Amino acid sequence: MNRLRTLTGTLLATATMVAATLGVVTPAAAAPAGLPGMDVSSYQGNVNWSAAWNNGARFAYVKATEGTYYTNPYFAQQYNGSYNVGMIRGSYHFARPDTTTGATQANYFVDHGGGWSKDGRTLPGALDIEYNPYGATCYGLSQSAMRTWIASFVNQYYARTGRWATIYTTTDWWTTCTGNYSGFAATNPLWLARYAGTVGTLPAGWATYSFWQWASSGTFPGDQNVWNGTLDRLRVLACNGPC
Repeated sequence: MNRLRTLTGTLLATATMVAATLGVVTPAAAAPAGLPGMDVSSYQGNVNWSAAWNNGARFAYVKATEGTYYTNPYFAQQYNGSYNVGMIRGSYHFARPDTTTGATQANYFVDHGGGWSKDGRTLPGALDIEYNPYGATCYGLSQSAMRTWIASFVNQYYARTGRWATIYTTTDWWTTCTGNYSGFAATNPLWLARYAGTVGTLPAGWATYSFWQWASSGTFPGDQNVWNGTLDRLRVLACNGPC
C-alpha cells in the first residue's frame, strides 16, 4: 500500500490515460460487487468511523507496523474505532524483506497490534508485500529468497496466532519477485490490489480473491476495497470457522 499510495498522484493518472488510449483497461467507475470496506494508515490520521459505517463500510484493515522500526501512531484510534462502530477489522504489516527475516517481522507485527482473537470481529493479520518504495523492486532478493522470506513470515505468524495471514500484493509484483509462486494459495487468503474495472489475472494458485483493493480514494477514507462475498462469509473468515 505504501508504494501504491505514493505513486498514485504521479503515475496512476498517466497510466490510466495511456491504458485508455490503448483500450486496455479503465479504472473502476463504481464499487465492484462485494461487501464494501477500506484500509487506512497514518495518512488518514484520526478517522471518522461513524461516517464510514453510515456510508456502508463493513470492514477495515489498519496498518500496524512496518519492518521492525515503525508503528502507526494512529493505530489505536483506527483499529479500536472501526471495531467500536461495528466493523470487522484487521491489521496489516508492511514488509521490508531487505531489513530483517520474515519471522522477526512477524513477531514484531504480532507484538504491536497484529494479533488475532476469536471474537468474530477480528480478521487474520495481513502481510503487505509489494513494490519497494525505498529502492529495488524486489528488495534485492532473488525469487527463491523472496519465497523463503514470505514463508518465514506466514509460518511464524501462524505459530503465534493460529491463523494464516492474508497476503496483499499485485499480480505484477508477485510474478516479478516470487516467480509467480503458487505455494501459499492453499492456506493464505489473497488481497489483490488492482485499480481497474476488472480484477484481472490473479497470482498463480489462487482461484479467486478474498479482498480486492480497487481504488486509492472514494467514498471511504483511505483505499477502497470489497470482500468477495457476504457479511456472513466474512464473519467465517474472522472466526476461522464457527464462533
